[in-house]
Amino acid sequence: MKLNSFEKLIGSGLYTGFIPFASGTFGSLAAVVLYLIPGFENPTFMGIIILITILYGIGISSKFEVVYGEDPSQCTIDEFAGTWISLLFIPKQWITVLGAFVIWRILDIVKPFPADKAENLKGGLGIMLDDVIAGFYTFIIMHFIIYLTTNFS
Repeated sequence: MKLNSFEKLIGSGLYTGFIPFASGTFGSLAAVVLYLIPGFENPTFMGIIILITILYGIGISSKFEVVYGEDPSQCTIDEFAGTWISLLFIPKQWITVLGAFVIWRILDIVKPFPADKAENLKGGLGIMLDDVIAGFYTFIIMHFIIYLTTNFS
């Protein structure tokens, strides 16, 4: 199986997956840079982009796995989905974006239950689902922090 140039571009998160170290972190940073484009934070737009990324990501991640091996570092489309989920509905301020990024990266690496179990699923579903779960955990944590800081400060 061979990946075409569009599949490589998207599946590798704008080629961040081909950076020889910390490709997941660089993929997440690239997702943040796209998020910083004015208007990207629109929840409807983000919801559509996240859904497309997840659905396309399952298929393209499966192809990456065939070409590069199990859960390949070259595939960082999953980092984009998780990053964007973690940034949903938060104020677009440097402190909240940085906080979401740091919490997201920690949870993506630690993989708390059930993300750890989801990672064991075969193919693109496993590659994508653990990051989606970590993104939702980050989403919940960020909104809890924002609630506490705005209501009890």
